[in-house]
Amino acid sequence: VDRRQRQMCIRDRSKAEAFKVDIFATFLAPLEKELNKSSSYTVGKSHVGGNNKSYLARIDAVNFALDNDDGSKIKHYDKADIILVGVSRSGKTPSCLYLALQFGVKAANYPLTEEDLGNGELPEALKPFKDKLFGLTIDPERLAAIRNERKANSRYASLNQCYYETEEVEMLFQRMNIPFLTTTDLSVEEISTRIMFETKLNRRA
Repeated sequence: VDRRQRQMCIRDRSKAEAFKVDIFATFLAPLEKELNKSSSYTVGKSHVGGNNKSYLARIDAVNFALDNDDGSKIKHYDKADIILVGVSRSGKTPSCLYLALQFGVKAANYPLTEEDLGNGELPEALKPFKDKLFGLTIDPERLAAIRNERKANSRYASLNQCYYETEEVEMLFQRMNIPFLTTTDLSVEEISTRIMFETKLNRRA
């Protein structure tokens, strides 16, 4: 980037003791000519935004998502902007990370296991945060295919188990008036955008 140092390499290759490929002369010079504007040739320009509020908000949110993944920690749920709930492998973790990285949203997630289903009640850990809950569900056949990639031929991945869990979780969402969406045919980007729209969460980044 530094013109003076680049000229030293061009003038005397023996002193530089380096193979030279001048990407600036090859690519930047024609751009400067076409745009009729000179480059600033500033070292470290790509890192200028590293300390701004938007960047820091995203990093903080990513750390929060990683620290509150899969129900591993629940003591920080009071600081969460949203808590994604649903059966295992319905897209909670990648959605939390995308919400964090793209929007700066602090998203935790809690998997609803077979032990949590069947009694029509939310797990005790979630009851104080009902207003922060957003549900994810998925087509049971698609869920079985995903789970078979992780634990082939297991009860966890069986079609009957997947049907049971998705039916129970959807009934729970409806009974508790928890908003939810089906992730079957949606990308992580689409899931996250839909969540932001439906919950009217404020974008921090």
